Order: sequence, then structure tokens, then C-alpha cells
Amino acid sequence: MAYRCGSRDQMALLPSSIEEYVPADAPVRAYDMLIEALDFQALEIPINEFKVGNSSYHPKSMMKLLVYGYSYGIRSSRKLEQAVYDNMSFIWLMGGIKPDHKTIAEFRRKNKKSISKVLRQCVRLCIKLNLIAGNVLFVDGSKIAANASKKSMHKRKWYEEELKEIDERIEKLLKECEAIDERERKQPSFVSMQKELCDKQRLKKRVSQALSALDGGKSKQSSLSDPECKNMKFKQGFHPGYNVQSVVDDKYGLIAHAEVTPAVNDLNQFASQVDQAQEALGIKCEVACADSGYADTDELAKIDSQGIHVVVPSQRQALHKPEQPFSKSEFSYDREQDCYRCPEGNKLELVRREKTSGKRHYRIKKPGLCQRCKHFGKCTESGNGRTILRLGNEDTKGRLELQYSTTKSQEIYAKRKSRVELPFGHMKRNLGADHFLVRGISGALVETSLLATCFNVARMLTLKGVKGAIEELMIIRCPVIA
Repeated sequence: MAYRCGSRDQMALLPSSIEEYVPADAPVRAYDMLIEALDFQALEIPINEFKVGNSSYHPKSMMKLLVYGYSYGIRSSRKLEQAVYDNMSFIWLMGGIKPDHKTIAEFRRKNKKSISKVLRQCVRLCIKLNLIAGNVLFVDGSKIAANASKKSMHKRKWYEEELKEIDERIEKLLKECEAIDERERKQPSFVSMQKELCDKQRLKKRVSQALSALDGGKSKQSSLSDPECKNMKFKQGFHPGYNVQSVVDDKYGLIAHAEVTPAVNDLNQFASQVDQAQEALGIKCEVACADSGYADTDELAKIDSQGIHVVVPSQRQALHKPEQPFSKSEFSYDREQDCYRCPEGNKLELVRREKTSGKRHYRIKKPGLCQRCKHFGKCTESGNGRTILRLGNEDTKGRLELQYSTTKSQEIYAKRKSRVELPFGHMKRNLGADHFLVRGISGALVETSLLATCFNVARMLTLKGVKGAIEELMIIRCPVIA
């Protein structure tokens, strides 16, 4: 059987135009049309076709490069620069122009706020394409490592000592500079010493920022590289990182909203994430669902009060733990007298109320009743008798637990994993985005917005096909006048 071999010396004639470099159904054409359909004025990126002065790269071209690059896991500015030289799709997308890595990084740095708004516009486009319904929203969070090492995390004492040493070194350098200037007035100063002084001043600024990030002792550690990140628990152990929150629509699993927070857990995120997702969609959802990590009754009540069906299990329900003997549920609450009665009929009266949290503590009036009870040792072992803690919103908690147990809620909750885990899996596994390249919350939000947009576009192409997506985006960009 003959072999087919290539020859590097074979003469060939390239296509006459860059337009012929990619076929009509290439995915890059859909990404190109998506960026063309965005409203750059709403993104607060000015486009002046009559701009004078030194020429610069068109903002749309730079945005296309970032979105398309991120969609294939190319996030580094140097790798993006290489792609516009080597990859035919990138060459076609950029129309042959080749910005260097500094220009790419500078565009991303200067337009952080604008790039963070790309996801919202993409979501609005998906609503017009009938890909997002907004009826049922699923909330979930995932931790992504920050651009900082474990060794950059230090405690307050380390920063205070470092700051003291830097101040002493700066003072010494200033004295040396003054002595040299005095001896050699007509000669230039030593550049190396001036450079060291500038380096120490920059280091002092970084240390001061990291020290201020400790918030007066609320946080135990802060990173010198990225003061805004927090030390979070990953599968591999503790590492500086951010908590990425995602709200996913039920219809086709597209991301409706994404945000980056420094919170080490999801406990106080539910209400804010659902509210921001509704604002991005421009419609009110009917159901909001999340796992037990969001089971904070105060947070759930904020959404429940809006008439939205909340599906979030309590920690006990999530762990499928049966009720323990003599648990609070076996004690009946008398609302009129504001007291509890134990299974034996004894009264537990209110003894203390917490002003800030609204929690109320109930205790048996006569401790001897508990000590003489046949259930003493099982119900309580305290010599002061049995106590009961009632939350300020105990009624809401009980109602939400019953609401989660209904057949309708269980059917919704069963779909949660297949909706919320897919976007994070695509970002981390397929795109290799298990860590951020840009520092600070604003930088992490830029990358999150791009990654979420890329996931939505990938789902769009899967559902509608490249040609179908291009045709519908073209109609949105240039609507047909009836």
C-alpha cells in the first residue's frame, strides 16, 4: 500500500483574500457576528470613526480577540499575540492586523469595567434568540485560585515588621543620597541607589495595601500579591482564591449572571445573586434554587418575600439526617403565651432575647422537673434543665423546609446539578480556567465575564448551529424593517 507524504517544497497559491481562509460554517464567524451585535456605547467604550492623531486598534477587533481567545482557553496576552500570527481563524478574525501582547494586555486592563458588562449584553441577546426563559434560576458557587501563591499570604504581625524594616531602609537611603549629593554636587546621583529607593517605596505601598486589607483584624491573613483575595479551602488544601458565583437559567442551562466575591462560603450570597440575575434578565423569575450551602434563613426570606418559590434544603435535609429523639420539633410552641411545652407537658419560658439576631432562649422554669423526669439523660443532661433556641424567623424556616419537601420542589432540585455544574466544568476542564491570570476582584471579574460569555456562545452554537446563529444574530444586528 502506497504512503501519502507531504512536501514542504511544493509550490502552492494562497487564497486571493483573507476572507477565504475560513469556511462559511466556521465557529469564528459566529463570534465575529456576536461582537458586532454588541452595543459598544452601552459598554462605555467610545468608538470615533473620525478620530485624529496616532492610529490605534479598533475596540471591536480587540474585543473579538479576547472573547474568541478565551473561548478556546487562550487567555495569556502573549499566547493571543502568537495566535494572530499562526492561527488562520485568528488571522481572519483580526483581518490580518497583529497587535502585540502589551497592546492586548493594556486593552484588557484599561477596559475592565466595560468587558465585565459583555456578559449582560450576551444574556440579552440570548433572550432575543429564545435561549433564556428566566423562569427558573439555579445559583451555585465555585472557588477559583487567585494569581497569588501560598507564600504571599501573611499575618498582620509580619506586615507590621516588614513595614518597619522598609521605613528604616528608606530613611537610610535618603540620608545616603543626601550625603552623596553634598559631596558631589556637580556630578549626577547614583542611579542604582535612586532605583533601590523607588523599589522600596513601591514595596511599602504594596505592604500598606495588604495590611489595610486585613480590615482591622477581621481577616487573619492577607496576600502581598493580591490583597483582595482570601485564603480559601480547595480540594488540594488552602490557597488564595475567589468565590465565583453563577446563576444559570433552566431552559438550556445558559448563564444569566456571574460575579466574583471574596467570601469564603456561599452563606450570604443567595439573595444578592438572584436579584442581580433578575436585573440582568429584565424579568422576575418564578423559582430560585440552590444547594444547602445557601441555607441562611434571612437570605432566603428576602427572595421568598418577593413571591418567588424558593427551593433550598436546610443542612439537616441535605444530609438526610433523621430527627433525633427529643429534638426541637417534639416540643410544641404556644404562640399566645410565647413558650414551649415538652413532651411531658412541662413549660419552657422565655429567659433571654438577643437584640441583634432576634434569637430567643427558652428554659424549663423548675430545673428539678427535668432531673426527676424519666427522660433525663436523653432529653438533656444539664442541671439547669432543658433549653430551646428559637430563631427570629423560625416560622419562615419551617415553611421553607416543608416547601422543599414537596414533589414540585424535588423535581426542580433534581435538575440542579445538571444545570449549575456544567458551566464550571466547561470553564475549569475544557478551558483550563482553574486559576485567574489577572489580579484583584475587578480583574477576576473581567475573566469571569469573558468565560461565562464563551460558555453561552458555545451552548448557542450547539443548539442553533453556526449558520443558524449567524443568521439570527445578523437579524438582531440589522432588524428587517416591515
